[in-house]
Amino acid sequence: MAGQGERTTMKLGINGLGRIAKLSIWHHVERKFFSELVVNIGREVGTRLEDIAQFIEKDSTYGSLQNFLYGCRAERVVHELREKEGSMLVNGVKTTFLREHRNPMAIGWKDHGVEVVVDATGVFVDPTVPSDDRKGSVRGHLAAGAKKVIVSAPFKIKDKGKEMPVDAVTTVMGINDADYDPKRHLIISNASCTTTCLSYMVKPLLDYFGPQRILSAAMTTVHAATGSQQVLDRAPKANATDLRKNRSVFNNIILTGTGAAKALGLVIPEMKRIGFIAESVRVPVVTGSLIILAVTIQDESMRNPISREKINNIYKQAVHHFPEGYLVYTDEQNVSADIVGRPRAAAVIEGHENHTRTAAVRIDVDRVLSAYDMPESGGEGGTGGAGEDLQSRGNQWTGAGRPIAQRVLEVPITQAVIYGWYDNELGSYTNMLGDRTVSIASLL
Repeated sequence: MAGQGERTTMKLGINGLGRIAKLSIWHHVERKFFSELVVNIGREVGTRLEDIAQFIEKDSTYGSLQNFLYGCRAERVVHELREKEGSMLVNGVKTTFLREHRNPMAIGWKDHGVEVVVDATGVFVDPTVPSDDRKGSVRGHLAAGAKKVIVSAPFKIKDKGKEMPVDAVTTVMGINDADYDPKRHLIISNASCTTTCLSYMVKPLLDYFGPQRILSAAMTTVHAATGSQQVLDRAPKANATDLRKNRSVFNNIILTGTGAAKALGLVIPEMKRIGFIAESVRVPVVTGSLIILAVTIQDESMRNPISREKINNIYKQAVHHFPEGYLVYTDEQNVSADIVGRPRAAAVIEGHENHTRTAAVRIDVDRVLSAYDMPESGGEGGTGGAGEDLQSRGNQWTGAGRPIAQRVLEVPITQAVIYGWYDNELGSYTNMLGDRTVSIASLL
């Protein structure tokens, strides 16, 4: 992987200090590709710099930073706190915290020698908003001196009449990172944790069967809680439409939406031609999520249908076609805690639970012809187009290749259900975001 064993004199800017921003600091002080980190918080934290240091080195989900880096006998890795400068050494990497400006355009990345910025606020996700917008914009980072901006969330264009700017692109490492053009693209979305996992579950199936044989797909992500949810029930804000987001995350299963299906089409364009439904269910765990993917595939024969073993073998082979560690196949029986912190695994395929079911779907040809208002004959010349062709095939053959009753098509369809785990915070998403950041910086 680019930059895995290398170092550079470049500085990395990080905007925000939420979950992904904090864990990105963990990733980069361990990796040490960048010589220095500059983190913009945009506000005061606690009463002194030591309060920021303790926030960085302690984590309720992953334990302490020193134990994460060096194991149970490790000593503190945060040193040389300089209150006036707002800097400290974190595992030997100088890390400076800026606490004045929240608008990206005012941060002054150029003054700090920062060329690459990761915006992890989750706020500035519309690449069409101009840099001088009073509420701030992702383009403000470019105006402030950054050469490249990586957004740790999917793009969301508020004005539906606007197209995606030519200098913006969505990529997932190992899937479509080659879509990134260093000469053209300035703003890069790293998609989301769910889209990342979903990409690695869908791509092997597309590569094997082709998009023509995949008729439809549906996914449900059983997702860990996020910082946008409420600890206790609260009254909704004005104009709020989803009242469930204000219910307690501690003791509820909460239905919510996800933009994973739309983002997947940006990463894997073939999916735009396939009917796809994406749903999300939030559950009260701190991290460790699961995608349940149901795919409907046009099979070739009822005599030798697509089996669970075939699906599992597709993933076993696909492991070798992606960067090492991104796709993992296992026959173990896992629970969500087993995935937490697992490094770089975009998706852990739970082969033990995958299963398939094949059935012959009977299609009434007359009903199809009527629905599409297709003529039964072509009139002069006898060229009935699609209607005549469908009628002819329906009169003679089934999808399995044997004659049946006139006007009926019998097509074998297999539904495959695949389970994929992912650590939606550090293990999967943040580590892959780090890879994406290093790969972009390496091309500057």
